[in-house]
Amino acid sequence: MNWYRQRGGLVALGPQVSDLKETLLASIAEEVMSCQNCKLGATRTKAVPGVGSAYAHICFVGEGPGREEDLSGIPFVGQAGRLLDRMLIAEGLSRRDCYICNIVKCRPPNNRVPEPSEVAACSLYLYAQLAIVEPEVICLLGNTALRFFFGEQYSIGQVHGTILVKDEQRFMPIYHPAAALRNPQYVQVIQSDLRKLAALIQRTVD
Repeated sequence: MNWYRQRGGLVALGPQVSDLKETLLASIAEEVMSCQNCKLGATRTKAVPGVGSAYAHICFVGEGPGREEDLSGIPFVGQAGRLLDRMLIAEGLSRRDCYICNIVKCRPPNNRVPEPSEVAACSLYLYAQLAIVEPEVICLLGNTALRFFFGEQYSIGQVHGTILVKDEQRFMPIYHPAAALRNPQYVQVIQSDLRKLAALIQRTVD
C-alpha cells in the first residue's frame, strides 16, 4: 500500500471499483468547499479542490491557489496556469488528461507561502486525492510541493527534471511556472523537464 493511501485513510481501489473514482473525487471536492479547518477558510473567496481526469497518469501538485483561482475555484487558471497549459500542449499533453491540485486548497493572503498549520489541515485532502487517482508520476511544481513530500532533503534547483522515488511512488519536481513569469530563462528549463515527463509517461503506457 502506497504511503498516500495510508495517510489518506484509503486502500487501493483496484479495477473492480475504478468507476467510483470520479464520485470519490467529487465527494472530496464538496468537503473542501465547505472546509473551515484552518484560518484560510475565513479569507478565501472560493476553495480550489482540484481538476482533471480521475484516471490521470500525471498529477501536478502546486503550492496553493492565486487570485484568479480564488475567484474561479479552479486551479492554475491564472497567468502561470495558462503558461503551463501552453507548455503541456507543446509536449502533446493536455490538462484534461492530467489531474491538477495544490498543497493547500484556499488562497493564502497576498499569495504568501502556506503556514505549516495550513498545510497540515489540507494534507489529508491531498493524500486522498492521490490515493484515488493513483498517478504514475506526481509532478511537483516548485519548492513548496517538493518540501511537502521530501522535507529539506532536496532543493528544486538540484533535482528538477529528475525522477525521485518514495515508497514506490515516482515524483518529478520541476520549477513552478510562476518562476518563468518572473524570470523568462526558466521557460526553456521547464519545457525541457516537461518533455522528459511526457517521454516517461509514453514509455510507461506503451
